Parts: sequence; C-alpha cells; structure tokens
Amino acid sequence: MNITRFPASHAWQPLMQRAATVNDDAKAVVSGIIARVRQLGDKALRDYARQFDKVDLDELKVSESEFAEAATLVSDSLKNAINIAKANIEAFHAAQRMKDITVETMPGVTCTQRAVPITSVGLYIPGGNSPLFSTVLMLAVPAKIAGCRNVVMCTPAGKDGKVHPAILYAAQLCGVDEVYKVGGAQAVAAMALGTETVKRVSKIFGPGNRWVMEAKMQVSSAGVAIDMPAGPSEVMIVADGSADARHVASDFLSQAEHGPDSQSILLTTSERLAQELPIVIEELLDKLPRREMMEKSLNHSHVILLHDDEEMMRFANGYAPEHLIINHSRAEELALMVENAGSVFLGPYSPESAGDYASGTNHTLPTSGYATAYSGVNLDSFIKKITFQQLTRQGIEALAQHVMDMAAAEDLMAHRLAVAVRVGKG
Repeated sequence: MNITRFPASHAWQPLMQRAATVNDDAKAVVSGIIARVRQLGDKALRDYARQFDKVDLDELKVSESEFAEAATLVSDSLKNAINIAKANIEAFHAAQRMKDITVETMPGVTCTQRAVPITSVGLYIPGGNSPLFSTVLMLAVPAKIAGCRNVVMCTPAGKDGKVHPAILYAAQLCGVDEVYKVGGAQAVAAMALGTETVKRVSKIFGPGNRWVMEAKMQVSSAGVAIDMPAGPSEVMIVADGSADARHVASDFLSQAEHGPDSQSILLTTSERLAQELPIVIEELLDKLPRREMMEKSLNHSHVILLHDDEEMMRFANGYAPEHLIINHSRAEELALMVENAGSVFLGPYSPESAGDYASGTNHTLPTSGYATAYSGVNLDSFIKKITFQQLTRQGIEALAQHVMDMAAAEDLMAHRLAVAVRVGKG
C-alpha cells in the first residue's frame, strides 16, 4: 500500500479516483438483458438463473413453505440480533416522520404540503459472496414505516434453488409482501418492467455489483425511479496520533471485505500511524478469509499524510466518501466541518460495522462521490411530497392582477385568461 506524504492540493485529484467504472461492453450487455426481460418475461428470468446462478427454477416466487422452513434454519442468537437491529432501525427511521405543512401565504390563499408514500417499491438484495440480510432491514423497515402498500424483493437463489434463510427470515419479519428468486441486472429489469410473476414497481432500492448498478441507471432513464446512483463501497478514515492502528486496520479490512473494487483511504497527520498501518493490516489479514479478494481492494487503497486537521477535512469533503470514520481526539469538532459524506462514525469506538448492521442509521449510502449531492436512504426516500393550494374568492382577487401581469409578460395568454374569467376581467 502506497504512502503519499503531504501532496499539494493540485495533486489531490488522482488520489481521489475510484477503482472501477462501467465500460461500454457492460452497458451493452445490460441493455441486452433488459430488452430480453421486456420481450420474454419469466422465461428470460429462468434462462438467466440457469446461466448465471447455475440453477433451474420451477417457481420464481418464494412460497409460504419456504418462508416457514427458513425460520427453522436461523439460529436463535441470529434471530435475536436481527430483531434488535430491526428495533434500532425502526426507532431511528420512525423519528424521521414528517408532519403536513399548511401555510396561509396571504389572506384567502392556503398552501399545503403532504407526505404520501410511494405505492409500490422494489428491493434488490445481493446474495452472492455475502447474503445481505442486513440490507433487507435497511430497506424494508423504512418502506413499511412510510406506508408503502406493495413492497417486493428480488434476491438470487443458490444452486439448491433456495434463498438464504436469514434473508427470508428478515423479509418476513419486516413484512415484505413478495420475494422473488431473481438476481443481477435481470432482477432490476423485472421490477422495472414487470413480468408474469414479478410485480412492476415505481422505485427500486438496493446495492449490487456493477451490472446491477448499470441496470438501475438504465431503467432510471425509462421512467422508474432509483434510490441513488452507486458504485463500489468505500471508507475514508480521518485519524490523528491518538488512533489505535489496530482499529484503523480493522476498518480498512472490513471495507476490503465488500469486494475487490472497494476502496479504503486513511488521512492522517501522524507519521507513526502511517508507518504502522500496513504492518498491522498484514498481521490481521493472515487471520481472515477472502484474502485474495481483500488484497485486490487494498491494492488501490491509500495512506495519505497531510499537514493538519483543516487540510484533512478539505480532502475528505472533496472525496465525498460513502463512509467517513473520524477516529480523532477532536472528532466532534471535526464533525462540524463535514459537508460531503454518506454516513459519519465518530470516535475510537464507532466502527463502520455498527452502522452496517445495528446502530439504527441506514447503510444504503451514496458512493463514487455522489455524497456531494445525494443522501443515504432514509424515510424520505419512500415518500413523495405533494403540494395542494386552495384560493377563496378573496384570495384569487388579491393575486389576480399579479398573476395576469406575469402571464402576459411570458406571453402565456391562456394562463392570464384562466385568472381573468374568475375575477370578471376576461
């Protein structure tokens, strides 16, 4: 792992580059998958399951008996952990409920904003290297709190034709209405277009590999909303000399475990920490599985020495990390300087893993620098804001001349007429 010492600000941009992008070949492949699902529906989904997941599926929809069987296969300790995580996620997201806003902007003119749930949402849950039952909680809990009436989920089946039991347990616990054994870009296409089995939805949520993300981007240009653009997962750690190198190393490795395209960056003012980190990472890496994949991630990770705290925070805001860990003696002060980040973890006892699973915040977050403009998933992600206005006779008379003047100035005379006829001037 390279250590970069005191780069000038004009040299920061190359250090902020992410590891992977979707190439034109991938775009063409995903476009073809979407077209085939549009044309063949369930048949295409079964064909892709056979091709990619090496499984023949008689039924795409998970049955009640499969849910029941899954519940018996999840240990009591894991059930308890899932239940506690659900309760924390529920508590945090329920507190995000918005009240309707009503304002009388002038006498006789009343404007209201009302929060209305998205009727139908689709959740994508990866099931390859890691069956992400935690993502079920992160997406289904706020969907249900928001009041979404139709919550469906796609996740790939294993070679035995079954979905991981913890995914099904979490889905049933959270009240997901239907679960389909469909993975990859074809799952996104199915939820966006609808098939004989998979219900069409209005908005699609969830992480995935570059094929899934490319599919989400393509369907989002065809009338289906998505939670956010996203790429490989990432963490940035801001640390001073007070940070324990083992803590920082474990944060690097937990990020590398997400996949070979994941990226970890340490920003520090401590030469000691910069020197120790690669050594400690190597020591801890020997104790962990998935070494080959994790080494690929570490190959494009960085240790960057900077002059002071202000410089570290400028770099962090420029990078706009998905996860930002501030393991620093002045963590709360530095937190006030955060402008761009998906989720922030403060102090030596706040690993990213806590937010990934059970602290209560959401782990579906913007990556690839999108944190400059996007929030992570929250209750608001499952809600539309609809505005209402009601004008009395007094209200329209008070506004009439202003509206007519503005409409005429824009040469929209039918707009002017719609007001004029109500006040006896047309």
